[in-house]
Amino acid sequence: PLLESSQAQFPFPYQPYDIQEQFMQALYKTLDQGKVGIFESPTGTGKSLSLICGALSWLTDHEEKSRQKTAALLHEGEASLSTSTAPSSAPSSSAEPDWITDFVHKKAERDLVSKLKEEELKRKKRAERLEMIRNNVQLKYAMKRKVTFKLLQLSKEEETEAQGDQEDEELIIAEYESDDESKTRSRFCGAEDDTDDELVEEHVNKIYYCSRTHSQLAQFVHEVQKSPFSKDISLVTLGSRQNLCINEEVRRLGSIQRINDCCMEMQKNKRGEKKPHHKEGAKRKRGPAKPVCPYNKASALQQMRDSVLGTVHDIEQMLKLGRETHSCPYYATRLAVPPAQLVVLPYQMLLHEATRRAAGVQLKGQVVIIDEAHNLSDTLSSIHSAELTGAQLCRAHSQLTQYADRYKSRLKAKNLMYIKQILFVIEGLVRVLGGKVGQNPQSQTTQTGTELHSINNFLFKAQIDNINLFKVLQRYFEKSMISRKLVGFVEKYAGSGVSLHTPSSSNKENRRTEGLNRYLQTLQSTQINQGSEAEKVLSASPMMQVEVFFMALTNSNTDGRVLAHRQGTLSESSVKFLLLNPAVHFAEVLKQCRAVIIAGGTMQPVSDFKQELLFSAGVGEERITEFSCGHVIPPENILPLVLCSGPSGQELDFTFQNRDSPRMMDETGRILSNICNVVPGGVVCFFPSYEYSRRIVSHWEASGALTRLANKKKIFQEPKKANQVEQVLSEFSRCIQRCAVDAGGLTGALLFSVVGGKMSEGINFSDDLGRCVVMVGMPYPNIKSPELQEKMSYLDKHLPHSGGRSPGQALIENLCMKAVNQSIGNDAIQFTIITDSIVGKIV
Repeated sequence: PLLESSQAQFPFPYQPYDIQEQFMQALYKTLDQGKVGIFESPTGTGKSLSLICGALSWLTDHEEKSRQKTAALLHEGEASLSTSTAPSSAPSSSAEPDWITDFVHKKAERDLVSKLKEEELKRKKRAERLEMIRNNVQLKYAMKRKVTFKLLQLSKEEETEAQGDQEDEELIIAEYESDDESKTRSRFCGAEDDTDDELVEEHVNKIYYCSRTHSQLAQFVHEVQKSPFSKDISLVTLGSRQNLCINEEVRRLGSIQRINDCCMEMQKNKRGEKKPHHKEGAKRKRGPAKPVCPYNKASALQQMRDSVLGTVHDIEQMLKLGRETHSCPYYATRLAVPPAQLVVLPYQMLLHEATRRAAGVQLKGQVVIIDEAHNLSDTLSSIHSAELTGAQLCRAHSQLTQYADRYKSRLKAKNLMYIKQILFVIEGLVRVLGGKVGQNPQSQTTQTGTELHSINNFLFKAQIDNINLFKVLQRYFEKSMISRKLVGFVEKYAGSGVSLHTPSSSNKENRRTEGLNRYLQTLQSTQINQGSEAEKVLSASPMMQVEVFFMALTNSNTDGRVLAHRQGTLSESSVKFLLLNPAVHFAEVLKQCRAVIIAGGTMQPVSDFKQELLFSAGVGEERITEFSCGHVIPPENILPLVLCSGPSGQELDFTFQNRDSPRMMDETGRILSNICNVVPGGVVCFFPSYEYSRRIVSHWEASGALTRLANKKKIFQEPKKANQVEQVLSEFSRCIQRCAVDAGGLTGALLFSVVGGKMSEGINFSDDLGRCVVMVGMPYPNIKSPELQEKMSYLDKHLPHSGGRSPGQALIENLCMKAVNQSIGNDAIQFTIITDSIVGKIV
């Protein structure tokens, strides 16, 4: 059906609820007026479909209006140029002669007409190409090598012409000229002028949709596929290499950093294949062939890019398409960003500026929709916070020292100067933790304790306030790519146990580099029993984490704090940057975008949200719109209960001091057993933390309560690894389906989860999967946490008090209630039980 109104028409796959109609109308108006909208629509009210149909209806109408406006301006301009006007007899007020004034006006009109014609031609070519793609017309693909280089945004390092020995040339930092950035930029981007215009595309009007998890993004894409827009919209889903890589050798590496480094190395090897060699007749060394990625070929990437634009794909479908076309989904999706109308991406890619830039995301004049935004403030703070352990700092210092020592005869003086500055800063950070570099951090004891510093005080404490972190960071780290160089150095000489004592090395070089091997072996010997994950961490370079921490220290002094946490040994101690003002990083998104939609199942309290993220970012009240609606589920279809005591009359008190009591755990087990006796299908039980979940389940196992529960329902537990979530959910679902057909004594399944964990958001426990949700206690945050206390203090100081409570107190309540809403707000729940006497007293 087509929902008609005086403002807009909304294609919809079925007859929408009234609240969906209202939602779409409010959304359309907000986008049209270029405002910031806060939209609250409870889970189960069809929020995703309302966002899709409302936003894409606006985008379709907006593009049509733009086409009409362009056509009218073009017609008017051509008519003006074709009309010859007689010279004016009136005296000109300008000092210029009339003929010069007329010439300038005519030139401006001609330029405007030419620009409009060019834009219209580009639009028609895009539309024709897209139509050909959807009609499966075979297109020819030709992409210049330098254009591939530009569009894929591969490693930006310069080609160097070092004299003499060519060994390890790829690990040597190119000459760095900090005082002439324009010269540096011209060398990096000098090949842009003669690139193919058709391939270096402008960004069309688009909508960026982002959410927290890949499962939530996949659900959104599936909703788009079911919508009336599925055949007409160009959609691309962005993800990390870890999610999109199809090269099994690379995927096997596991960690994101190792996958990224290996991928970049392969791209560099590919570009080096056709590099001009030595002069004719000169002998050149032949080393072992360097690996290149077979999935990164220009024509295949173009073909996959067009396939992605022609049909809506989720990530799984893109991986399948990539294997079929033998092309890389990661790079193909980035090529598809400029012409795409709807770009689906995770929070980090949109909210973190450097990641946004690397992914080719341009926000200027575009629309951003942030879904599941109830934790937006925490997400922004988390993305822009950073932490380093003493072990990482010592390892980074040792590796960089060995690197500089090995190549000091081949590094320019300015490079050596900046490397010394980086080492000096690392030494200062280690000094704050009470340790020294050059010694094993596991054998260095530190005085236990926690210190909080402002950024400036921390720099003074570390004695690094005389270092220009902006210059070191924003220029040197970026242009020299020293973090990646160091990764390559460690991978080559220590990552896979290869000895540094290569046959071609002199005894002097052996002495210079043996320290790195000895140091890593010392670290590894203490963690030999921790498996391959520990080995991967040890073999990788932590310099990228150091770079991120350095960047965090360039925040404004009032916007963050540095936590120095000593744990008894230097290796376990850490320095952590805490971002207290997330609005400072959200402000750029709000400033660049035409409109921003912030949506969630519950956004309350909206007043606190606006104060912390919008007003603090410079957004005025007149630019903000709000929409909130109730639920479509009738009150009689849901039963919320609060239990203050258990079957034996034991009062329930899940405060931190009392929840470990054996009586409390036993009473909770009896409550859960009674629930499982009467509730069919699936029961989901949320605990306040992983640690408490482990303790209470261990207690039930010892007391026999777990066996009694297992006699009624098969027990599942939230997995520790994110990649195992789908498997557990699938087995949980199959078990419930089997029990519905052939019970055999079991009435369903029981799933133990954690508030804020992997299963508390983005998963719909629909129908029999979630007949009852049990919340054990209230998940209040740890009030004694230094981070939380500092955040409360910051809010109390910078935000106004309202409603008889301080902003810090409001933060505690909001964190708790958002966690509860996040966990119990899943589809088709029949009833919810919260077990806590404190909640009962509040109610």
